Amino acid sequence: MIALALQPTVSSAPSDDLTGVVSASRLNCFHSCRMKFFFRYVLGLVKPATAALFVGKAVHAALQQWSTARWRGQPHDAEALKAGFLMNWVTGQEEEPVAWDADEDAQQEKAWGLVDMYLRDTPIPAVEKPEAVEVRVEADLAKHGLPSLVGIIDLVRPGGRIVDFKTSAATPNAEQVIHRNETQLTAYGLLYREATGKKESGFELHHLVKTKVPKLVVSEAPAITEVQRTKLFRLIESYVDGVEREDYVPSPGLQCASCEFFNECWKGGGA
Repeated sequence: MIALALQPTVSSAPSDDLTGVVSASRLNCFHSCRMKFFFRYVLGLVKPATAALFVGKAVHAALQQWSTARWRGQPHDAEALKAGFLMNWVTGQEEEPVAWDADEDAQQEKAWGLVDMYLRDTPIPAVEKPEAVEVRVEADLAKHGLPSLVGIIDLVRPGGRIVDFKTSAATPNAEQVIHRNETQLTAYGLLYREATGKKESGFELHHLVKTKVPKLVVSEAPAITEVQRTKLFRLIESYVDGVEREDYVPSPGLQCASCEFFNECWKGGGA
């Protein structure tokens, strides 16, 4: 059993200049709630992972292992992957304590059930060799007067088709899912072009849905447009302006129920 320090801790300092480097996750956090951004990136508050977050990371790690094994031509069936999955389940908690709000064994079974389902139902052929796996890419946007853009792309299929894996408690809405992930997809498109000098052929969001019977929902999107690129640049400009002005205000709403900083915000902490 791993002992948990349930009180938030404060990191020694932000990992980098907040206006020098930006990512899709940082942009999404800032534009959804600036106070949440303040707690997470400015103060550096760190809390134990939730069960749902840890399950998502465990599934993601298993799919990364699956993609890497295909890239290397190694065994990548369920039996070959499960040993690594179980090892990562233990080491993951040593690196990041988890605030279990449900039975851990049941959560582990649920996580592996998602991986096992994906291996059966994935649209990606077993013999297909990835173009790239879990690659960190950076794009210098200085010529646009903007900070560098960074990101980690889960998987690139042959021909420049970018895949992102997600776990979800509910079936994603087909009409909303691409719009809700537009910032991330646009960033990945720009990063792919920066790294390869080629245009991406499109995107796939692979949602592993944690229903009673796990299922896979794949949503597709075409290559990014100039309009989307311009929108992303405007988002970055707004982000830089807000951070430089230290404009950290809360955005109360339904999203507060699942925010890890609810108590800090409710008590009036922050800027």
